[in-house]
Amino acid sequence: MNQFGRFFRITIYGESHGPEVGIVIDGCPPGIAIHEEDFLSDLKRRKPGVKGTTPRIEDDIPVFSSGIFNGFSTGSPININFINSNTRSETYTKQRDIPRPGHADFTGHIKFKGFEDYRGGGHFSGRLTVALVAAGVIAKKVINHHLKSKVHFQSEIVEIAGCPDIQEGIQRAIEAKDSVGGIVQCTIKGLPVGLGESFFDSVESVISHIAFSIPAVKGIEFGAGFKAARMFGSEHNDAIINPDGLTLTNHSGGINGGISNGNDIVFRVVVKPTSSTPKEQHSWNMASGEMESFSYKGRHDLCIALRVPVILEAVAAIALADLALLTNR
Repeated sequence: MNQFGRFFRITIYGESHGPEVGIVIDGCPPGIAIHEEDFLSDLKRRKPGVKGTTPRIEDDIPVFSSGIFNGFSTGSPININFINSNTRSETYTKQRDIPRPGHADFTGHIKFKGFEDYRGGGHFSGRLTVALVAAGVIAKKVINHHLKSKVHFQSEIVEIAGCPDIQEGIQRAIEAKDSVGGIVQCTIKGLPVGLGESFFDSVESVISHIAFSIPAVKGIEFGAGFKAARMFGSEHNDAIINPDGLTLTNHSGGINGGISNGNDIVFRVVVKPTSSTPKEQHSWNMASGEMESFSYKGRHDLCIALRVPVILEAVAAIALADLALLTNR
């Protein structure tokens, strides 16, 4: 389905080369100040433009068609859309018969019985993450309004193509005429103790659920993550040093028993290499029924991870906004 959340619920819609992409946000409390300029910084961070990103650049101006009146949320569903004006669909028509390895071309074609919009990846495209970023802006406002505290989100690229130096990692992709992946870390500061529920609505569960909606995310870890498997319990345990729950270390990533413990929430995601790569590959041709060599043409990111940080902050905010509204009901 195309919905996420129970109390802060989002519905995403649109396709990469359709008229628009957008999001409907239900559950935003009334009286929250919302203006176009609030979105510009995060939307700009998601845009391509640096080396290694797609040359397709859209205006990404948010259009509000409901739920906001006189600069404040009304309490009714908020609809935000973004016009697609810089599309080139002919490339996808020519190459439709060969599904890209690692992409949703084949699975989408089978699931939707050939009726899918295949242009630019259609509904599977990273283009739709612009809508997630917009929802994240509002989610951050909801969190601070509802919890009456200043919660801060910050993401950074940890490595690209195995290199801590971002430019070195991108250069590896350029020299190989191929795409590369990366790791992105998100840190959330100022979240109080008590968000999250045991088992199915743990903080880790809810963040992980929506984090995997970001195209190309293939793994996630919190705190020490997979390194915890190589630690002793006494080493991994975070000693509590004051009544607020501050800990000496943060191997748990700010979460115990699925509940925020007052320390920074820290998690990382793995972003796979872009499926669309200029390097020659082989795949099955649905028309001829044979394996064929091909090189995919089009405007694609050499490294999707470069644009993920602000998207990761947005989906984390959406998850926590839902948990915040759940906690105080």
